[in-house]
Amino acid sequence: MKEERREFPGVERKERMQLTSAGLPIRPPEERIKDFDGVLLIPDVETAIQEALRCIHCPDPAPCFKACPADNDISLAMWHIEKGEFLEAADVYRQTSSLPEICSLVCPHDQLCQGACPRGKRGEPVLTGLLEAFVIQQQRETVGYKITVGVPTGKKVAIVGAGPAGVSCAEQLMSKGHHVTIFEAKPGPGGLLTYGIPNFKLPKEYVFDLWDDLIEAGIEFQPNTFVGKDKNIDDFFAEGYDAVFIGVGANVDAPMRVEGEDLPGVINATEFLIRANVPIDLLPEDMNTRPEIGNKVAVIGGGDTAADCLRSAIRLGAEEVICLYRRTEAEMPGNSHDRELTVDEGAQYQFLTQPIKFIAGDDGKLAAVECVKMELGEPDDSGRPRPIPIEGTNFIIEVDTIIKALGYWPDETIGKTTPDLEIHNWGLIVTDPETGATSREGVFAGGDGSTGPDLVVTAMVAGRKAAASIDKYLN
Repeated sequence: MKEERREFPGVERKERMQLTSAGLPIRPPEERIKDFDGVLLIPDVETAIQEALRCIHCPDPAPCFKACPADNDISLAMWHIEKGEFLEAADVYRQTSSLPEICSLVCPHDQLCQGACPRGKRGEPVLTGLLEAFVIQQQRETVGYKITVGVPTGKKVAIVGAGPAGVSCAEQLMSKGHHVTIFEAKPGPGGLLTYGIPNFKLPKEYVFDLWDDLIEAGIEFQPNTFVGKDKNIDDFFAEGYDAVFIGVGANVDAPMRVEGEDLPGVINATEFLIRANVPIDLLPEDMNTRPEIGNKVAVIGGGDTAADCLRSAIRLGAEEVICLYRRTEAEMPGNSHDRELTVDEGAQYQFLTQPIKFIAGDDGKLAAVECVKMELGEPDDSGRPRPIPIEGTNFIIEVDTIIKALGYWPDETIGKTTPDLEIHNWGLIVTDPETGATSREGVFAGGDGSTGPDLVVTAMVAGRKAAASIDKYLN
């Protein structure tokens, strides 16, 4: 924890307030829509230093520090960057984050560290996420990175799920000397990082670099193993594992329950993003072809997943891509920056619109969607205005493909196959939020499978907290 009222010598806050930002270096839309390569460009050394110099080093605890779920000492990192000490800055992030190369790209910085930066009240905040990505890349390109493995303890831990929570838990446990095996239902590692987030937001090489670190450190990996079906939690203890961490996420697409939902041409967001973005050799057997979407695509939903689907459809060659959302833009839960990029790339948004029926053509495939106009009423349980259908406003939109991006539910399989494991809310695993402990001794959990859909950084933090608790339990 940082000391109170820490000061950085020679910082003239008034002078720094006059420094302007060069802005996010982003590939132009007419170029980036032609491929799935990363949209964000990593800055050069001079630009990074100039951006870090804009930090006014607020008295501790700095707002950016308080807004970061990982407790990254961002002010100290900026101090190192402005002095050209990039490796020292990278070490600052690695002290509190197991996924700095990932969180620097996918965190909604405008809602976290950057959103808390007081400079944002009078111009642009310091681009903290971009600078984190810069120093981690500098570290990998100059000296590389290697997980420090602790003295072997003879203890074995099984981790279920190779996503953000599981990977972070594994990294921390290996640093304590415990032997770790990750069991994953998919053919490859990464979970959401590989099979959910598109490459243009998170280039896969960042995920694979992270995985290579774990392989070099000695992790064991068992892919294509669906825990709860292929084996269960009790099997791990019978096989000699001393503890189990469950980090399976919440990856069941929420159903819509409208007529025609099972028509060819209506696809869930998860399947669409996997088939559109994942390398062919890592695709599951039942999804091992690229999607054929036609010329006109509609995406239903308003979150980050909806934006990912819209942008992926554009890159797959759709001529017209439209988002149908039943509230207004003000109520959309997704990242506003992602939405701006989506519009720049050519997607359209149609608000206060609710699909109510999917219509088949003569060939039995999806041909159109029937919608109704909505108006907003009193707030519902989410705190947002309730969308209310306006009678007599039904209309038809011709489409080739519908992608449903309505949110995610937990998978109940592990909860239903694990005796004495307490679950709630349709399958979420009940845990102590500080330790990750479940109702079963020796079984810990964290991430979206416990909290419901949340951020990558919160899953990472949960994995680290659980690892500390597992280490204590094993000792």
